[in-house]
Order: sequence, then structure tokens, then C-alpha cells
Amino acid sequence: MKKLLVVSSAPLVYIEKQWFLYGPYEKEMQLWAKYASEIQFCCPVWKDDKKLLITKVSFPVLPVIELKEFDVLTLGNAFSAIPSTFHNLWTIYKAIQKADHIHLRCPGNMALLACFVQMLFPKKTKTAKYAGNWDPKSKQPWSYRLQKWILSNTFLTRKMQVLVYGEWPNQTKNIKSFFTATYSESEKKEITVRPLNGLIRFLFVGMLSEGKQPLYAIKLIKELCAEGFNVQLEYYGEGPLRSAIEIFCKENKISDKVILKGNQPKESVEKAYKESHFLILPSKSEGWPKVVAESMFWGSVPLVTSVSCVPYMLGFGKRGVLLQMNLELDVEQIKKSIEDQSNYQEMSSQGMIWSRKFTTTKFEDEIKKLLFN
Repeated sequence: MKKLLVVSSAPLVYIEKQWFLYGPYEKEMQLWAKYASEIQFCCPVWKDDKKLLITKVSFPVLPVIELKEFDVLTLGNAFSAIPSTFHNLWTIYKAIQKADHIHLRCPGNMALLACFVQMLFPKKTKTAKYAGNWDPKSKQPWSYRLQKWILSNTFLTRKMQVLVYGEWPNQTKNIKSFFTATYSESEKKEITVRPLNGLIRFLFVGMLSEGKQPLYAIKLIKELCAEGFNVQLEYYGEGPLRSAIEIFCKENKISDKVILKGNQPKESVEKAYKESHFLILPSKSEGWPKVVAESMFWGSVPLVTSVSCVPYMLGFGKRGVLLQMNLELDVEQIKKSIEDQSNYQEMSSQGMIWSRKFTTTKFEDEIKKLLFN
């Protein structure tokens, strides 16, 4: 077994002498820690949660190697970040020296620095999980593009497997299509496809923020109501656009069609997946949207924008509907899905078959291979 070093911009949170991580991140790192003799994090440290949904770290960790947070969004910030950059580069270098396997969490400022430092250790085994959009044609910040270029360059980056979401053409040999999992093999319960009669239930799961475009979901519902469909939309999540959603409901007299549930535990969201007909996610950007895979696991058909690996996840329209972000066109797509029961049932069934291949059991097996091969 190996000493594993994780370099990330994602913080560890230190509260009352205990360490915490962002919930889904902590759950994944349990599996990495399981197959390492020791695990150490090289990342920023926060003294409060800053409203991040955190979970207590459930596995032993070596003392955290703290990095200084910085940003380069403005020229002034870029200059002030110079001392922190040099400090972090030296800190990452010393940390990598003492580790057996280096794991980078990309994209991010700390991962970008680590991308440069890892070039000095061509004999050490490495992995990088690129959690953002790997689509070569997508418009992204220069720092993201630089990270992707370094990771893909097999001369600069050696003995590294780069885990990306989706399957993309013309990739270097170190790029490996990967996934994220929520449910185990034992959670594969039989689900009957919900009939499209009576109330048709739509679901939005995620942060109520500009990037997720939750207002577009409610506009779709408004148009479907105007067409005479008996529909309901439930929001699971919180965020700055909650008040805008409430105002829209009142102004358009559809408050009885929309329910704002706020943040809910996993069990409540799972129950909502099982009872809904459609998931709406009109997001501007994604890596591997877990809510899409989760909804398909329980037979809910996703209506999602064509970003990142989403078309691949939806079988390019066989397992869900790719939104065009044109209200008239998207309403027509949804109407066809509602009115064509057999097609809806086929999308629901195919979504379940596909998503149930990606379980936490398979995920753990893949992580084990990465660390021992």
C-alpha cells in the first residue's frame, strides 16, 4: 500500500479540533483512503464552513499541509498572489517528495500549481481527477485550458492517469474515461416506470444559482400549464435565486404548481427521484452531473442542457431530452415526451439500465486498480 498525497483547491475545514470535507468529496475520499497506507491532504484550510455542506472526515489523515488561497481574476489580485504562489509551489514540491502516489483534484488554482511541480517527479505514479468539463471545444478560462494541456502532454506528464468525464475523440493514451457513483449494487431496487397520467411531476435538484438556471425550469412549467398540462415542479436545493423564483411564481400565478423544498437529506431526494417523471437541469456548465445519473437510476427522465459529457450520458437523446435553451422548442420536446408514452417508457428504462452500471462497488474497484497498477 502507498502513502497517498491529495492536492486540491477544495478545503479541509477545521472546527472544534475536528476535520471536515464537502460531503460528496468526503464520501469519495473514503474509498481512496481505504486502499492507501496513509493519506495526506495538501490544500487550503478553513476555520468555518462558509455554508459549505460538510461532513466529518471518517478516516485517519496525516497532518494537513496547508496552502494559501489566491485568485488571479484581476491584475491587482494577480500581483498580490505572487508571494502565495511561490509559497504554494515550494510547499507542494516538499509534499510530493515524501509521497508514493500523487492525486490531483482538477481544475483549480492549487491543481494548476501541482501540474507544474509534478513534472519534476516523472518516476512517481500519479492520478488526476478532472471534475470539470473536458470537452475540447468548450470555452473555458485560460487556467483550465492550461491544466488540460499539461495533463494531456505525455512528455511533460508521466506515469499519470487522467480521469475525465465522458468519451472524447483524439485523446492521448493517459486520458481515461471515468464516472462518479452514488448508489451501491445492493441499492438496485426494482422500479416500475411511472405512467404519464394524472399529475406529471418535474424535479430540480441543485443550487438555486445563475449557473444552474433554475428560472428556466419554472418558465418551462409555466408554458406547460398554459398548454393545459397538469404539472408540478419541486425544487430541492437553496441559493441566491430562491426569492426570484418565489416572485416569478406570484407574478405568474403558478405558486400552486411549484414547491420549494430547500436542502434535504439524501433519503428525501431519493424519494423525490422515485416519484418524479422528469428531472430538469438547464445548467450552463457541468462535469459529471451526479443528479442526472441519480435520476436515471430511479427511472426519472432527465431534461438537460447539452454541456460537457451530458449528451454521452443521455445516449444523445435515447435516455433523455437535450434542452436547446429555446423556450418554444423545449416545450415542444417535452410535450412530445409526455404524449408519446411508449417513447417515455423506453427512455426511462434505458436510463435505468445505463446508470445502474455505475455503482459505488464498480467505482471502488476502479480506484483500487488506479492505486495498485
